[in-house]
Amino acid sequence: QVQLVESGGGLVQAGGSLRLSCAASGSLFRVRAMGWYRQAPGKQRELVAAIAIGGSTNYADSVKGRFTISRDNAKNTVYLQMNSLKPEDTAVYYCNADFGYGSYWGQGTQVTVSS
Repeated sequence: QVQLVESGGGLVQAGGSLRLSCAASGSLFRVRAMGWYRQAPGKQRELVAAIAIGGSTNYADSVKGRFTISRDNAKNTVYLQMNSLKPEDTAVYYCNADFGYGSYWGQGTQVTVSS
């Protein structure tokens, strides 16, 4: 039904920047929020940032001031601008669409930050 495809991951040096994109196909008419999560090997998946369709945003404390989530409704796409990247940010980043009754996940994109 709803498919999410992430892109923009890669290898970057500490202090650098990346912009992740999440393109959605299928109807997002009833979506409540879009979010970015990340998961490092051996660790739990954690919420990084979320944006409600109304525009309000939430961020993990570890990324506040460095990451920005945004959306382009016309393009059915959400973005995660990642600045001042740290090695601790290394993880697979996943896009999520929350419909209340359930969620859809993208396949993930790898972000690796070198020292």
